[in-house]
Amino acid sequence: MPSDEPRLQLDELTFEEARQMAGAVALLPAGATEAHGPHLPLGTDVVISKTAALRACRLLRADGIPSVVLPPLAYAVTEFAAGFDGTLSIPIETARALVRDVVLATHRAGFAGVVICNAHLEPGNLQALREGLAEALAKGAKGVFPDVTRKPHALRLGDEFKSGACHAGRYETSLVLAADPFLVRRDVQAELAPNPSSLSVAIREGKQSFEEAGGPQAYFGWPADATAAEGDALYGELADIFAEAARSLVG
Repeated sequence: MPSDEPRLQLDELTFEEARQMAGAVALLPAGATEAHGPHLPLGTDVVISKTAALRACRLLRADGIPSVVLPPLAYAVTEFAAGFDGTLSIPIETARALVRDVVLATHRAGFAGVVICNAHLEPGNLQALREGLAEALAKGAKGVFPDVTRKPHALRLGDEFKSGACHAGRYETSLVLAADPFLVRRDVQAELAPNPSSLSVAIREGKQSFEEAGGPQAYFGWPADATAAEGDALYGELADIFAEAARSLVG
């Protein structure tokens, strides 16, 4: 964070500073702890969702909309990666309750509403996010979940993303390069062959693991082609999507 930039993250504020954020929009990064090929860290989705949320927060504050980034969700439904070391998956019921209760907690704390900024795209996790938010809304909270896997958002995130062959591929590797290039094992990345198997197609066909879907190394797509410049452009799209969702809560 630049030294002259106000703090954007709730967990970096004191309770007195947090008092000044009453009525702000809360951006909730949602990720997972799971395998992302041999070149990306287990926390890739957390890195992406948090970076996108921070950029969205800057856009909102530039428009005079008070906003803050919540601590990210780092545990999720990750059954597709269950066969790979380090993956931590929680039941969908737990994930749903976690989302519901975090959103309700922000409501009780006086925030205007929550935007779920999600980067973990497994169907079970998407279901948990939708249902958890719906349960919180039914109890009086305000929030929105802009699902980037759906139109019109998905059309903005590049050809690899639209193909469905995008787990730990060019899309996610570019995003991590733009956020923190030292997290990418560049020597490994450069040697990875393309894997055009579409994870989204495999899911529709009933496959239930990365291995079954044609990803024996837990990656899909073209990771060797990734660049930080592409990642920066993608963050621009993601930040705009999340900021626009936030504006709908206060408009």
